[in-house]
Amino acid sequence: MTLSTLLRSPVTASYERLTEVFPSLSVTESEGGPTPSGDGWVTATDLAAGGNALDAFLDWDSAQVLRDYGRPARPDVVAGFGFHRYAWPACLLITVPWFLHRRVPRLPVGAVAFQRTLGRMAVRTGSFACLPDDPAAGLPGARVVADEDALRAEVRAAVAEHLEPVLDGFGPRMRRGRRALWGMATDEIVESLWYIGHLLGEEQRAVAELGLLLPGSTAPYVGTAGFRELAGPQGGPLPTRDRASCCFFYTVSPGDTCVTCPRTCDADRVARLSADTARSAD
Repeated sequence: MTLSTLLRSPVTASYERLTEVFPSLSVTESEGGPTPSGDGWVTATDLAAGGNALDAFLDWDSAQVLRDYGRPARPDVVAGFGFHRYAWPACLLITVPWFLHRRVPRLPVGAVAFQRTLGRMAVRTGSFACLPDDPAAGLPGARVVADEDALRAEVRAAVAEHLEPVLDGFGPRMRRGRRALWGMATDEIVESLWYIGHLLGEEQRAVAELGLLLPGSTAPYVGTAGFRELAGPQGGPLPTRDRASCCFFYTVSPGDTCVTCPRTCDADRVARLSADTARSAD
């Protein structure tokens, strides 16, 4: 199908900047009409329903693990991989406009579709929150909030509105409790914007903003943003964070963990982060 009329919205510049620094993801906006389907597209609504569309979506993850590691992954691990690969870019649809332009779009599941093999997302934009001094405050669909703290609350609410139904779809397959599921959602918010902040050359600001966004008392999210610093071999700081959840990748590749995994000790983190820093300097 063809997308409905393309437009420039109050968040278009944010999405364009996102694609500039991260070409693996592009975002197409449309006004009204259905989100795209077929040709590899899946809607967030279909993922949330947890039926055949989710089965097909997770088949890709299952095949990828078998192809790359020569062994199958447990179904619950596959479901966790699939959720990560959807939620990581989906969170950016909300957090990047907030980070770059202090605008927070509301994107319920019916407004988003994903084409994973091409790295494309299609969104149907509508209302958005902004601050009183934003030039877009007078536009249709703008919801003006009082201050930065209120805008952060809008970010948390917008992400929760989108991810809660998606978690309902993935949840039974991931076989985790509600707190663990929201721990995964918390990690997707933090790690996606942290990475994009690095690409933008604003990693320190991203860390600070995420610390304020997720201070540890913002249900349904679990824990804080989790950032901390370790001392490197030469005494310099090495930024890291403690994930609120574990992706269970070690069940596919025994002994291998993410550098931010709760299972990774500080000594291993220092060794791996120091090696990454040395390679970057070469």
